[in-house]
Amino acid sequence: MKQSMTLIPTLREVPADAEVKSHQLLLRAGFIRQNTSGIYSFLPLGKKVLKKVEDIVREEMENADAVELLMPAMQAAELWQESGRWYSYGPELMRLKDRHNRDFALGATHEEVITTIVRDEVKSYKKLPLTLYQIQNKFRDEKRPRFGLLRGREFLMKDAYSFHASHESLDDVYQKMYTAYSNIFTRLGLNFRAVIADSGAMGGKDTHEFMVLSEIGEDTIAYSSESSFAANIEMAPVVANYERKNEENKELEKVETPNQKTIEEVSSFLQVESADCIKTIGFKVDEKFVAVLVRGDHEINDVKLKNLYQASIVELATPEEVKEQFGCSIGSLGPIGIPTSIEVIADSAVEYIVNGVSGANEEGYHYTNVNPVRDFTVTQYTDLRFIQEGDLSPDGQGVIQFAKGIEVGHIFKLGTRYSEAMGATYLDENGRTQHMIMGCYGIGVSRVMAAVVEQFHDESGIVWPNSVTPYDVHVIPVNVKNEAQANLAEELYSDLKKAGLEVLLDDRQERPGVKFADADLIGLPVRVTVGKKAEEKIVEVKWRKTGEMEELSVDQLIQTIRQSVVK
Repeated sequence: MKQSMTLIPTLREVPADAEVKSHQLLLRAGFIRQNTSGIYSFLPLGKKVLKKVEDIVREEMENADAVELLMPAMQAAELWQESGRWYSYGPELMRLKDRHNRDFALGATHEEVITTIVRDEVKSYKKLPLTLYQIQNKFRDEKRPRFGLLRGREFLMKDAYSFHASHESLDDVYQKMYTAYSNIFTRLGLNFRAVIADSGAMGGKDTHEFMVLSEIGEDTIAYSSESSFAANIEMAPVVANYERKNEENKELEKVETPNQKTIEEVSSFLQVESADCIKTIGFKVDEKFVAVLVRGDHEINDVKLKNLYQASIVELATPEEVKEQFGCSIGSLGPIGIPTSIEVIADSAVEYIVNGVSGANEEGYHYTNVNPVRDFTVTQYTDLRFIQEGDLSPDGQGVIQFAKGIEVGHIFKLGTRYSEAMGATYLDENGRTQHMIMGCYGIGVSRVMAAVVEQFHDESGIVWPNSVTPYDVHVIPVNVKNEAQANLAEELYSDLKKAGLEVLLDDRQERPGVKFADADLIGLPVRVTVGKKAEEKIVEVKWRKTGEMEELSVDQLIQTIRQSVVK
């Protein structure tokens, strides 16, 4: 492609609202343009990168025996009502009405649509297993779109769905998809981890997220210092290796703690360790109020709480609800004397506290020498806290370390969550009706594009990996008015294309400095500069990844470049 004939609007200045490198560089290099908050147009270079990512995804999906189809973006509300998610998915679901006042949603995901298709078309176990996928735009009304393509309101996604007659069959396809995803992200050259994850609003269990390691990632990965264990911090289990202090229980005492409400304030005021304090938090689990206890130096993991109760919604009780249900303010809440109508559960560490400190359910007072069992009753002790750096790895090998990650893929075992709700059944080999067992597998294609840039850039611009670069070679005649340079550039442009390479020819009448700056910003793997030695058939080659430059004769050029840009 000749640069004068395409649209690559580069920018010299960093856009004011672009916070992260991928957002800044994709805007500056002319790959994307923002239409409104969280919604982007992909310009020619950006579209080419998306297609490269899609091609890799399609190849690996085919290797995993998945078949492509395309489903509608606009979905009837009745489907979501049938699954129950019309009411539970939340405000991220974009809802609209047609001229007949019928409710629709713009597809945030397609479990309902695909389940309906398979329910209506597949009746026998002989057609199972079946894996179908699509690559299509998705819509989610993010409260705060940010980081460019990493959190948008419209984005390109690959979503696949598998249907099975047995859990063993689901296990097999799940492993195929795990391998396919690992292959995809490896081919993209990304530094990633597959981590144990939470299924969230999707339902189901046994899920893995594929995380690209990045300091700007919104997710925290907990991984072992000595093994392959890795999990989203929300899902990392804590090994309960606590020890009880070797001291006698002391007499419970109520002490005045004026204006001391937080754990930090109370522990400092009473000169005790935060680990000796009991933090009591009021939660609303669906419509039920629960008191959750955790050690003062730990934080309650609401995902673990949600999974414990198999709840749809878990949220902190408001100050007004705490006052009404518990009879005190949030800063005074403690486990002693909580109304019997409210269940009290605790993290495992609380059971080992001896002579601790807790709120007294009275403004300006706390209890000291608090001891579980003697002073309050707990319905259940279980793992309810976030894992911390330095904790023992759940697999017993090494200790936990943290890293930030960008989620680019997620695979789920859905089970019969949707097939039961929507009546997706088949006849087994004995003629009995059974619900189909399902799996779900997503990749954020446009997010992958941003994640690649986050890992592959330098101070001058993007450094595209060979696998997804929009073009392989950037040919730049220094002076297009120089006949020898112009002719040789055209000749190389033609020959390189005939050799199967994708070439961008900068035929613009711009200063050399502008062309070189744009070339570094755009970030193609190889830059070929046609300059003063054009008449001698010698060009300068720059390798974008290393910055190394060398002079080559035209006769050497094609073979050298082809060897360096192997996909």
